[in-house]
Amino acid sequence: MRVYHSLIHRGRSAAVALAVLTFPVSAFAQNGQSLVAAAQAAASQASSQADQTGATRRLSMDDAVKLALEQNLGIRIQRIDPQIQDLGIGQAKALWTPTLTSSLSRNSVSQPASSIVVPTSQTGTFGTGIGMNQTLPWGGAYNLNWNNQRTTSTSILNNFSPQLQSTMQFGYTQPLVRNFSVDQIREQVQLSQKTRDLSDIQLQAVVIGTSRAVRNAYWDLAGAIANMKAQQQSLELSQQSLRDNQKRVEIGTMAPIDIVQAQAEVASNEQGVIVAEATIKSAQDNLRTLILDPAQPDFWSVVFEPTDSPAFASQAVDIDAAVRNAISQRSDLRSAKNSLEQSDVNIKFFKNQILPDVNATVNYGAFGIGGTQLSQVNFTDPAAISAARQIISQRSYGSVLGDVFGSAYPQWTVGVQFGYPIGRSVSEANLARARLQYQQAQTQMKNLEMQVAAQVRLIGRNVQTNQQRVRSAGASRELQEKKLEAEEKKLAAGMSSSFFVFQAQRDLSVARVAEIQAVLDYNKSLVDFEAVQQVPLTNGQFNTTQLTTAGAGAIQPGVSSFIRQ
Repeated sequence: MRVYHSLIHRGRSAAVALAVLTFPVSAFAQNGQSLVAAAQAAASQASSQADQTGATRRLSMDDAVKLALEQNLGIRIQRIDPQIQDLGIGQAKALWTPTLTSSLSRNSVSQPASSIVVPTSQTGTFGTGIGMNQTLPWGGAYNLNWNNQRTTSTSILNNFSPQLQSTMQFGYTQPLVRNFSVDQIREQVQLSQKTRDLSDIQLQAVVIGTSRAVRNAYWDLAGAIANMKAQQQSLELSQQSLRDNQKRVEIGTMAPIDIVQAQAEVASNEQGVIVAEATIKSAQDNLRTLILDPAQPDFWSVVFEPTDSPAFASQAVDIDAAVRNAISQRSDLRSAKNSLEQSDVNIKFFKNQILPDVNATVNYGAFGIGGTQLSQVNFTDPAAISAARQIISQRSYGSVLGDVFGSAYPQWTVGVQFGYPIGRSVSEANLARARLQYQQAQTQMKNLEMQVAAQVRLIGRNVQTNQQRVRSAGASRELQEKKLEAEEKKLAAGMSSSFFVFQAQRDLSVARVAEIQAVLDYNKSLVDFEAVQQVPLTNGQFNTTQLTTAGAGAIQPGVSSFIRQ
C-alpha cells in the first residue's frame, strides 16, 4: 500500500506510462496482475477526478478519528451535557446557601383621646433589622435575627420618649431521627451527582460510537475506490476481448456476430464503472459529515484520499475475555448500574422518611432597652396630668447594645419535638414502590447482561467467520484466474468460443469482488468487536441479519472493500 500511495503522486505522465506498459498484454495477463497494481491505476484516476471537483486531502484512519473528536457535531452536542449537569449539582447545593435578610421601616400612629385622662397622642417608630438563615449539609437549620427600633410618643402612658430597643434572637433545630442521615436536599444532591456521572458515561459512549462510525466510513470510502478499480478491471478485460475479436474477424477466424456479444459485455461493464463512481461520492459525503464542521467553506468540495487500506492480518479472538470486559465496561450496563445507584439513594431516603420526626431545638434571645425615661403621671391629680414630665434617666444606644451583646437579659429555650403520622404514610407507600422498582431493575440488569454477552459472542464469531471467508475467497479468485487462462488458451486454439471466455471473465470479476468484500467485512468486524465491548451496537448500527449474510455477492453502495497487499 505504501507503494500504491507513492505512485499516486508521481504525476499523470507516470500513470499514463504505467497504463501503456500494462494493458497491451494478453487478456489473461491483464487478469493475472496483482490487485495492488490494479488499485494504483484506479486510485490515480479517482485522484484526477478529485482534482477536478475540489481540493484533495490525504487522510489516514487516525487523522479521520482525530478530526471527528474535534469537529463532529454529535460529540460537540454531548460535551455540553456534563456542563449542564454540573449546574444541576450547583443548583441542588444552592439550597445549603445562607440567606441574608434585612428590613427598614417607618411607622406613624395617631390615636384619638380615649378618655378625659388620656388625651390625643402621636407615636412614630423607625425600625431596622438584619437576619440570616441557613439549612446545613448535615440536616440542621439555624436562624439569626437582630432588630433595632426607635420610638417617639406623646402618649402619657409611655415611660420612654424616645425609646431605643435592640433584640438579638438565635434559633437552631437539629433532626435526631428523620432527616438525620439523609433529607430531601441531600437526596437531590446525590441524585444530581449520579446524573452527572451518567452524562460522562453517555459522552464516552458517543465518542466511541462516533469513532466506530468514522472507521467504518473510512473503510467504506477505501472500499468504494477499490470497487471502482475492480469494475475498471472488468471493463478493460472486456475491451481487450473486443479488440482481440475484431482482429480475429479481420483475419477470418471468427464470425462477425461474435463481436456483438463482446460489445454487450463492454456496455455492461461501463455501467458498473458509473455506479462505482457514484458510490465513491456517497462514501465521501458520509465521511465528511462525520469528521468535518459544516461551517467550513470547503465542506462539500473537499475530497478525501485514504492513505490506509484494510489489509488482512489474522488475529486470535478471545470471546470469553471480551464478554467479561463488556460486562464491566459497556456503557449501557454502566448506565443501568447508575440507575440502580439512584434507586438506592431513593430507597435510603424513603426508609428515613418513615422514621419518627424527632427534632432538638435551641432558642436564645437577648434584649436591651434605653432612651429618655420620663417620670410617671399621677392620674389621680388632674393638675399633674397636664404638667410637664420630668426626665428621670437617659440611656444611649451604645448602652442598649451593651445589654444585648453582654447578655444582660438573656432568654433560653431548649426542647425536643416529636411527631409520628397515624396510619399508613405517603413515605411508606413510596418506599414500597421504590423497592419493587429496584427488584424490577435488578432483573432487567441481568437480562441486559445476557443480551450483552450474546451480542459480543455474535460479533466475535463474525470475526472468525470472516477470517475463513477471506481464505476461501482468495482461493476462489486464484482458481478463477486459472480458469480464464485456460479458456483463453482454448479460444486461441479454436477449441472454445468467446461466450465461455466472457463467462470466465465475469466469474473472475465476481471472485475478485468477493475477496475484496470478505477482507473488508473482516476489518469492519474487528472494528465492531472492539466497539461492542464498550457501547451497544444498536439503532441501525448493528444488524444480525447483515452479520450472517454479508459478503456473499458483489459490493453494495457504501460498503468498504479491500486492496490486497
